Amino acid sequence: MTSTQILTLTRPDDFHLHLRDGAAMRDALPWTARQFARAIVMPNLKPPVVRLQQALEYRERILSALPEGSDFTPLMTLYLTDDTTPAMVEEAKGSGVVHAFKLYPAGATTNSDSGVTELRRVYPALEAMQSLGMPLLIHGEVTDPEVDVFDREAVFIERHLIALRRAFPELRIVLEHITTAQAAQFVSESHERDSRGVPLQAATLTAHHLLHNRNAMFKGGMRPHYYCLPVLKRETHRQALLDVATSGDDRFFLGTDSAPHARHTKEAACGCAGCFTAANALELYCAAFEQRYALHRLDDFASRFGAAFYGLPRNSGTITLHRTRWNMPEHLPYADTDIVPLHAGEVMEWQVQTAP
Repeated sequence: MTSTQILTLTRPDDFHLHLRDGAAMRDALPWTARQFARAIVMPNLKPPVVRLQQALEYRERILSALPEGSDFTPLMTLYLTDDTTPAMVEEAKGSGVVHAFKLYPAGATTNSDSGVTELRRVYPALEAMQSLGMPLLIHGEVTDPEVDVFDREAVFIERHLIALRRAFPELRIVLEHITTAQAAQFVSESHERDSRGVPLQAATLTAHHLLHNRNAMFKGGMRPHYYCLPVLKRETHRQALLDVATSGDDRFFLGTDSAPHARHTKEAACGCAGCFTAANALELYCAAFEQRYALHRLDDFASRFGAAFYGLPRNSGTITLHRTRWNMPEHLPYADTDIVPLHAGEVMEWQVQTAP
């Protein structure tokens, strides 16, 4: 059977993206805008984006930094804190600009120090979100120092997510960047749907968690550009993620979690967590789906399921990838220094040929 040489997708969306701000955003943004029509933008800046006015101002900075002629649309989020009130949720929903609230357990990842310290403290805000149909995006890890870093996602599900779903059965929840078989199973077994048939429980999957297990961080020495949070897991977990990503299940969709950090902050004694995948995101997802002979299912995963969950129209237009061998650059310009993309210096098998 002849392998696919050209793959045309409906213009896709990225439902989990870090853009940073200022000079960093200026250099990171064009990589996303050339491949994706829209993206859910994370709010973990310094200071975090906790109020509507901050989100509106951040959105304007993003739009001002876009390359000329780009029609990329940032979908804004607010950072959930112990002080988020139902009134703040109502204001955000009414704006039409804020599409979700993001839950970071305090200290779970980059710039998460202002995160939620105890779930019950945000129950009034969650009640308002459930009532208004505002999604909750969860970084699903516990931060208990007694819990092994490789177990933190599974423990979060057991300790917190099951109870949260029981308390708020109609809350729209996305378990972000899942990394374990336990998370894949939890979402697969969550059958709640709204009146339109859209799932109330979903998950995003990154290219790096679909392509790599934890060995990637230690191949030939410490590999800091493969270090992310949640951390890469065992091969059995990676296979479980590939199972659900390529299954055609509408509860699983694309979210790169592309997290730009300058090279010197990654290659450091205490390096930052995050993989920069925006520069070759679709090429990486192609590589992952091809492992399961499932390129025919990438369009739904990248372009339909996430939009349906968020109540957005499916994008018009297309983007085309060609099967061709090319080398990913060793580094790219970033905020007056440089950044190392995932698979830097390696041969890629697919390449975006026509950007919208």
